[in-house]
Amino acid sequence: MVVVALCALGGAFFGGVYIGFNSRPEIEQVVGVANKEALKPAEVDFTPFWQAWNIINEKYVNGNSTSTTAVKNEEKVWGAISGMVGALGDPYTVFLPPEEKKQFEDDIAGNFSGVGMELGVKDGVLTVVAPLANSPAKKAGILAGDKILEINGAIAAEMTIDEAISKIRGPEGSVIKLTVLSPLTVGEAEKLPREVAIVRAIIAIPTIETELRSDKVFVIRLYNFSANSAELFASALNEFSKAQTNRLILDLRGNPGGYLESAVDMASWFLPKGKVVVWEHQGDKQADTAYRSKGYNVFNKNLKMIILVDRGSASASEILAGALAEYNIATLVGETTFGKGSVQELVPVTADTSLKVTIARWLTPKGVSISKAGLRPAVPVELDVEAFKKGRDTQLEKAVELLKK
Repeated sequence: MVVVALCALGGAFFGGVYIGFNSRPEIEQVVGVANKEALKPAEVDFTPFWQAWNIINEKYVNGNSTSTTAVKNEEKVWGAISGMVGALGDPYTVFLPPEEKKQFEDDIAGNFSGVGMELGVKDGVLTVVAPLANSPAKKAGILAGDKILEINGAIAAEMTIDEAISKIRGPEGSVIKLTVLSPLTVGEAEKLPREVAIVRAIIAIPTIETELRSDKVFVIRLYNFSANSAELFASALNEFSKAQTNRLILDLRGNPGGYLESAVDMASWFLPKGKVVVWEHQGDKQADTAYRSKGYNVFNKNLKMIILVDRGSASASEILAGALAEYNIATLVGETTFGKGSVQELVPVTADTSLKVTIARWLTPKGVSISKAGLRPAVPVELDVEAFKKGRDTQLEKAVELLKK
């Protein structure tokens, strides 16, 4: 199963696409043997590493201590791996020592509480991809694009994504304080950071809503690409087909992603069989892999479709929106999307540690990298936040206006 930016249901961010969570072979494990280096590449000189290791053991004040504050050899190995991973400069490639590995597995299983927002890194800054609908984060006023500067007073820039997740998560009913800086909106010259207190909760995950408006515009609001979202989307399209209208709005605003298979299945309702929905690009390592339409293709040229996107639309949302836009099935309206198009594989390193490593990038059918700059709507419309608070959705209004022409 491939997961594209799986929803951060408790304030976590899973960072992209995960391939073969349990299906890939394990790297040879070191069991009961010290300094086993059968896998050491011949072209790399590890002498400086072992010199540093011995200096630390000899000189560091706790290096030879038997006290409980001494750093264990195992922990130094984990730290060395983390340092190597950090040298890649990719925030989504992360080493998971035992505690973090267990937390990640709990996240995959959904056994956690938090604030209900997805986190990413944008321009080197910890950023909210999207708060989930009806989540504590959403109710507290957290917005897609908010930059998180501090977490309970600790500087977020000094943390990895996983460290930030660990601090944001916590017991149901407890409070987390975030210092956030919201993106500028139209007409604003400056904005100051603000502190937001959020009460953690068990997160209820919304998936889809439908609405037939009085002006005969059918709206499907998709909040994530969960395991059952493709089935729910098919039911929503069945409602649309019975509504006696050809005007369809697919609202992907604030949708941080989910299962790749769901995005491909949804695209298949609009595309002939075999059409490329998305390319998986692995650089020069091997040929790009195409994920293709299953060819349900039930709609004719009378369909008038708009997809609403914003800076909280990421990964699977970008895959679906990019494909339907490039095949001229739908017009994108709203704001430039987040730009989360990398693929991660979870690989066991030892029995209780794993490496989450970026192995590929997503490209649109025409070969445009989603990661570089996101998707730019054909009709850019900034949401009027003040009007939205009063019940007016300026982006939705523009979409309806275009469909009625």
